[in-house]
Amino acid sequence: MTQDELDLSVGYVLKRVQSALRAAMDAALREHGLTTPQYACLELLDQRPGLSNADLARGAFVSRQSMNVVLRGLEENGLVERPARAAQGRALPVRLTAEGRERLRRAHADVFEIERRMVDVLDPERVALLRADLTRMAEELGG
Repeated sequence: MTQDELDLSVGYVLKRVQSALRAAMDAALREHGLTTPQYACLELLDQRPGLSNADLARGAFVSRQSMNVVLRGLEENGLVERPARAAQGRALPVRLTAEGRERLRRAHADVFEIERRMVDVLDPERVALLRADLTRMAEELGG
């Protein structure tokens, strides 16, 4: 595939954007002592407290094993807490601590600024259309 053909590939351009977004987020989140998967985990828990490891892994686009590592790091830093044993079943519901909420608040501002910078090159109507189109594409592929 030539460079011109790559530049015409929607998948390739999406990957370029995803890669640039991830690099910008990684750099900003490093200042908060977080990785991008840790940040995603904190965001998910802020929106839906008590999610299980499996739910968090799906929401953060990582494997269950990777989420175990993410959660262990967040727990060691006092940002999340889990009960020693499950109230029912095997799932250990995870919750943000006060420090976790505060760290998330500060990091969220930086991540929001990165996304604002990314979409500000488009007018608001195009952003809404792009969001809708990308959602339809993901759903078509089963994501």
